[in-house]
Amino acid sequence: MAFFPVTDPAVRQDFPHHIAGVWSAPEGTARRRVFDPATGAVRWSVPEGSAADVDRAVRAASAAAPGWAATDPDERARLLRALAALLRERMADLAALESAITGRPIREMRAQMARIPEWLEYFAGIVLGLEGGSNQVKGGFLTWTRYRPHGVCALLTPWNHPILILVKKLSAALAAGNAVVIKPSELAPVTPLLLSAWAAEAGIPPGVINVVTGGAEAGAALVAHPEVAHIDLTGGTATGRRVAAAAAERLVPCTLELGGKTPLIVYDSADLDEAVAGTLFAGFVAAGQTCVSGSRILVQRGIYDAFCRKLAERVERLTQGDPADPVTNIGPVISAASRDRCLGHIDKAKAEGARLIAGGTPRTLPPELAAGFFVPPTVFADVTPEMTLFREEVFGPVISLTAFDTEDEAVALANAGPFALGASVWTRDILLAHRTVARLKAGVVWINDHHKNDPRSIWGGSGDSGYGHENGWDALKSYLIKGSVTLRTAQDFGDWFAGGKRYG
Repeated sequence: MAFFPVTDPAVRQDFPHHIAGVWSAPEGTARRRVFDPATGAVRWSVPEGSAADVDRAVRAASAAAPGWAATDPDERARLLRALAALLRERMADLAALESAITGRPIREMRAQMARIPEWLEYFAGIVLGLEGGSNQVKGGFLTWTRYRPHGVCALLTPWNHPILILVKKLSAALAAGNAVVIKPSELAPVTPLLLSAWAAEAGIPPGVINVVTGGAEAGAALVAHPEVAHIDLTGGTATGRRVAAAAAERLVPCTLELGGKTPLIVYDSADLDEAVAGTLFAGFVAAGQTCVSGSRILVQRGIYDAFCRKLAERVERLTQGDPADPVTNIGPVISAASRDRCLGHIDKAKAEGARLIAGGTPRTLPPELAAGFFVPPTVFADVTPEMTLFREEVFGPVISLTAFDTEDEAVALANAGPFALGASVWTRDILLAHRTVARLKAGVVWINDHHKNDPRSIWGGSGDSGYGHENGWDALKSYLIKGSVTLRTAQDFGDWFAGGKRYG
């Protein structure tokens, strides 16, 4: 079965694993239910992957890795472009399915899906330009660099961007010549399975891409597997610590893209309406469920009151409802647990004295959405650094506003806390923008915009936000092991123990 009729909401779909290029039944009978977050109904199910399932997938990847690594980069690039073309053909169905599974409004998903093939095409292109260097060195030696893939890579992907984040990782890994085993989030595992099946259709050899679904048991078995040589995780900070510890135990390299508490600095030199619109996007796209959601809005006191008023007015006008409706601005959060956590943050912010200026109470929704996991888009003003909402990641549509007076104060507030992934600066004063950016510890910074992404733009953080990079040459090279070769060019061999001269 190559293509599932995935968009019919009346059809319950039960998926197997996808291993060695084919749909593959699990070793056990346990299954995990996957909910439609807009209705609370079970729409899909996947296997609860076991250590035996993981081992089967890793062995398939291990068997395929040497042949894929030996494939000419031109051919690897051609196959990546073939997969990109297939994704473009099926974009409408893929966007509808991602929207249904994640709860993201269809308008958002269509915009995101339209760009996903670019990652496959970009890495298909740059791998052809991968070059080593050479030097003639002291003593009659020539040295040059070479690259080789790790072999089997584990890709652990999140639920908020199931295909986008997977394709970011997968494109670099495959272009570099690695085989992969993917463990998608148990909350949104379906589209990665389909992507693996479509890759087989595109001609990517069996075993190069494998997907095992499940929860913590499957993830732990994958990162601990002795044949996994590189791990790439996007997830929460707590999960990242566990994965990093497991990788360190085996001295396996990691890329970790973890949590965030992203600040937006809005100076009084900003275009006020533009900054309000940018904040609305930063804070509420994907219902605030992205690693760089603008959750801490720092506004200079001269425009603070006007900013609060304008933002509150726009938040109240956001349409919340069915993700499949093109007019919907805000869908549900991913799960009942996420909903309850967000509502808990709202209650705590009220109790700690933050001033509620928008949202805060559930909106009236149609009966068919009554059991969905909806959180009202919510804004609190006058949030101080001591409050929980200022410090902790919400991962939902709840944001805070804090006033500041000086440039130094803005930077100190932005840098407060253990996260260092994203930030944005809003000002028409270019000198001020440059000074501020130079002092921010965030790994990804935007000026007068937010959350723009491109295959060429390095993406990664530090501290509790992880380490390593996605996108660009850094991502490709992270999936390669760089080595050197030294060749003696001198006619005579320097036999050291016979009195010869050696350099080194």
